[in-house]
Amino acid sequence: MNARPGTRRPRPAPPLSDAPDGDAAPDEALVAAWLSELGAQQRYADHTIAAYRRDLRALRRCFPGQPLDTLGEAQIRQALGRLHAAGLRPRSLARALAAWRGYYEWRAPAAGLTRNPAHGVRAPRIPHSLPKALSVDQAQALLDRSHLPPAETPVERRDMAMFEILYSGGLRLSELVGLDWRPVRSPGHVSHSWIQADEGEAIVRGKGGKTRIVPLGRQALAALKAWLEVRDGLLNPRSGEDARAALFLGERGQRIGPRVVQLRLQALAQRVGLPLHVHPHSLRHSFASHLLQSAQDLRAVQELLGHANISTTQIYTRLDFQHLAASYDQAHPRARRKTGD
Repeated sequence: MNARPGTRRPRPAPPLSDAPDGDAAPDEALVAAWLSELGAQQRYADHTIAAYRRDLRALRRCFPGQPLDTLGEAQIRQALGRLHAAGLRPRSLARALAAWRGYYEWRAPAAGLTRNPAHGVRAPRIPHSLPKALSVDQAQALLDRSHLPPAETPVERRDMAMFEILYSGGLRLSELVGLDWRPVRSPGHVSHSWIQADEGEAIVRGKGGKTRIVPLGRQALAALKAWLEVRDGLLNPRSGEDARAALFLGERGQRIGPRVVQLRLQALAQRVGLPLHVHPHSLRHSFASHLLQSAQDLRAVQELLGHANISTTQIYTRLDFQHLAASYDQAHPRARRKTGD
């Protein structure tokens, strides 16, 4: 889907300043500039930025004294091999390669590189494990606040709006905390993701800077309305432009952080008596699984989740089959042999 007004591409990387051979300062400054743009413009999570920083430092350690601009594809492959030999698992290796690829994509035009040296290097295959999704009954118990009074305080209203939007739209945690309550374009803040309540949708900028439109259900919109009625009460004189644009605020009047969302969701899961750990990503998995069980439209689920490749979405077909197999085992009189037969 096409991006709406209010999105912009990252600024091009600055040219490399002159420095003596072996001086790591230029690379450090360039990596810091790239990571800063990931955080400020694309709203990557802090833990992702920290991991990317470690991955780029690991690449530099493989070739001490050699600027990143001078590395070629053969050296990227060699670095990946060294990290594998050092014990990194396929998922960590794939993330490192993604960090290198993203950095060079940003850096190549200013550095005069003819191609991204990491572009042709394939990541190791990651064994797919089934995502942990809630059952429909568990999702209903969580969002209905089973056996608990209705959400009344500002924090409770905020929490329910966050959780309803996570489940209704299948958002990533970083996408949720990056939402603004309306599109803003000012010297101090430019919106990349925002809510359009009148249209019943959210404009979401996801991984790779790709923007998609996510429909929001009736209950998510009702929870959102209840939260917006009290949202301004959490603002204070120290709230800057980013906080004033943010859809969800912490109790100190700043844009809410991912860790707060995690802790609040797990606390609610415990209060309603769910016998499992519930992470914000559990609601994204539940959204995909429940939608696929009902609609059987893999392409639609792919687009709503913002997956670049259909293969990423296909894991939910396995989860759906697991659900069907469990139902078969419980319902069919000859599904399983009785003990002693």
